[in-house]
Amino acid sequence: MRALRWFAALALVVAMAGCTGGNKSGSAPAPSTTVDVALAAQVPGPIRSAGVLIVATDPIYEPSEFKPDGKIVAGFDVDLFNAVAGKLALKTQWKTVDFDDIIAGVRAGTYQVGVSSFTVRKDREEQVTMVSYFTSGTQWASRPDPLVDPESACGRKVAVQSSTVQVTDLETRSKACTDAGQQAIQIDQYLAQTDATAAVTSGKDDAMLADSPVCGYAVKQAKGALTLVGKIYQPTRYGYVLPTDQPDFGAAVARALRQLMAEGTYGEILDKWGVSSGAISDPAVNP
Repeated sequence: MRALRWFAALALVVAMAGCTGGNKSGSAPAPSTTVDVALAAQVPGPIRSAGVLIVATDPIYEPSEFKPDGKIVAGFDVDLFNAVAGKLALKTQWKTVDFDDIIAGVRAGTYQVGVSSFTVRKDREEQVTMVSYFTSGTQWASRPDPLVDPESACGRKVAVQSSTVQVTDLETRSKACTDAGQQAIQIDQYLAQTDATAAVTSGKDDAMLADSPVCGYAVKQAKGALTLVGKIYQPTRYGYVLPTDQPDFGAAVARALRQLMAEGTYGEILDKWGVSSGAISDPAVNP
């Protein structure tokens, strides 16, 4: 009975105050959510007592997690996980950590969760528990006129960020063009995705391709100068990183995601960041 009263009281606090906590990284406010008492009871005791989750992220991947002002962590990953934490009667403290060190930090107990656009992979599931929440893949965008079909891009000028898997994708497509006796794709590589996007909106290039959340966000920011074309392909799931010894906690996170989906909060957050094409309906533990 004491636990139920404690959760009920905390539910009111979280619903009114949101679910972010301050630290050296900080995080932008997320939509207020209503605590689910049953799910909150599945949070490991030490975390539940503290009322705070220490979340590791590498905020260099716009729009998933980044620092638009150089200080506060923002992005759809941040908003969504803050909402998940709110369902569990928890606040969050976001710590900036090199991507390659996050899993080791979660395993060591330095951080309770890793949220940094982690692709769900078997080798990772051997080290940590992963809870899927989003699908990413390659997506194309084009100027509205003329519209470029990704399957008919021979002879077109296409912008791409250098050193990405999309460069190899374009090279393969271009070879298929020349093998068929058509013009090669002109592949224009840029160091920054923002430069690739600007090349298309300015008319220098005809189209671009990138990871789907990156592409979706660029289209949203372009305010009509770009449009998504074709379907997302080569999809992979993103997953939250949790310790392997907390399966109940992982299940609670997955259920919290389902509740956010049913309430519409999940969709609102993705739409805010222009990444709704990556929405899923079946979050799972170690999918």
